[in-house]
Amino acid sequence: MASHSNARADPLGAGLIVLRLAAMIALLLACLPLHFLWKLLGKTSPWPRLFLGRIAWICGARVQTRGMPLRQDVFFVANHLSWIDILVMAGATGTAFVAKDSLAEAPVVGWLSTLNNTVFVARADRLSVGAQVDAVRIAIGQHQPITIFPEGTTTNGQELLPFKASLFAVMAPPPRPMMVQPVLLDYRADAVSIAWVGDEPGGANALRMLRRRKSFAVTVHFLDPFDPAALPDRKAIAAEARKRIAAALSASLGGRAIV
Repeated sequence: MASHSNARADPLGAGLIVLRLAAMIALLLACLPLHFLWKLLGKTSPWPRLFLGRIAWICGARVQTRGMPLRQDVFFVANHLSWIDILVMAGATGTAFVAKDSLAEAPVVGWLSTLNNTVFVARADRLSVGAQVDAVRIAIGQHQPITIFPEGTTTNGQELLPFKASLFAVMAPPPRPMMVQPVLLDYRADAVSIAWVGDEPGGANALRMLRRRKSFAVTVHFLDPFDPAALPDRKAIAAEARKRIAAALSASLGGRAIV
């Protein structure tokens, strides 16, 4: 009953949800046949990247980039605030992602994730770490950029949690010459309102974003890449990536220390 009450109390928000969902469906119907045509012809499909980037725009994201993203043989490492991060990063780079296996079971979203070659891992199962690393190694073999969110959860954009080093094992050593490129996703003044934190249900979070009236800026800072082969182990690689993202976040927050 609460959701119906909210819809009546905010007819503009409800209208925005309908318009945005309609735009997403129309975009999907336009891009999906082209995606399968490219695959049928044996070509690399640009349509998942274009689709996800435009979905970010429909959701209100106005994306700017700073720095130069590597295009291949790259392992992106980014901070994490929201599911919007996936749309923003995919649109900016064409990257695939490492995501929790629960996403694979989500209606529509899980299926769409497979189109972009998402690697699903069971993060709660410590015994499956080796299998997770093997799955990521196979994905890297496809030469598509891949992104991980090593905090393992989302934050409010004002802090940076410790990085979980387990998936960095795939870079220690890397399966072929490739670089790790840290990325700061910076929502600036909108970070707290964008962030998906606490016990907010996923559906409620999605509706909250879809009824949002104002667009929001997000700057994707592609930081200097580094060679993981020059570092001794996965923990050192994780620490180096975190140090660079923390420095960029600190600068964005006016020099406030990020521990």
